Amino acid sequence: MSRAPIGGILMGMDTAAAPPRPAPATPGGARPTRLPLRRGGRRAVLVVHLLAIGAWIGIDVLVAVLVATGRAADDRATRAVAYQALGSFVLWPMLAAGVAALVSGVVLGLGSAYGVLRYWWVGAKLTINVVLCLLVALALRPGLREVAAYGDALAAGRPPVGDVSSLLFPPAVSLTALTLATVLSVYKPWGRITLFVRPRRPLPPGPDRPGANRPGPGRSRTRR
Repeated sequence: MSRAPIGGILMGMDTAAAPPRPAPATPGGARPTRLPLRRGGRRAVLVVHLLAIGAWIGIDVLVAVLVATGRAADDRATRAVAYQALGSFVLWPMLAAGVAALVSGVVLGLGSAYGVLRYWWVGAKLTINVVLCLLVALALRPGLREVAAYGDALAAGRPPVGDVSSLLFPPAVSLTALTLATVLSVYKPWGRITLFVRPRRPLPPGPDRPGANRPGPGRSRTRR
């Protein structure tokens, strides 16, 4: 029984094990070119990938804790600190972790037999990673200034202005998506992507087939 690679259980590309039957992805029937990665370089990229994924999940958990604290804490000062931390310190570490996971995962995929867009489950995980990064940059980032201002108002004793009820959704969506990516890494469903892959050309029958005139095993090349 083969052991599943550690890197594939997380968000990035599952690259430590080769697929059972790698099929050609070029019109001429040749296997697709892989990114040349030596063992040391691949391990270094894998370490970066695992650290990025661990940091991403940890930041998501921290965001969920801060949101819950800001909503449920009885102390006004505690709520203010929670919202100030959300508005000031969460964005760039989260975005950096997501981009690092994306880039390192693509590099690992290009250096393996799984590729990046060769299997449906790998393509789905890549899509999840890209969508989450875009949501952080385009949807979460514009509202964080308002969250920080909300915390500043609480700390100064002024009535806070703004709506922070939607802060529950970013950590819930992100952790759900990362869990789905983990499930895809473990079960590897749906097989290969064949939309842009031409089938193998059939070999000509009879003596015109390449290698048809070669002697088989145990046969002599010359007759005595």
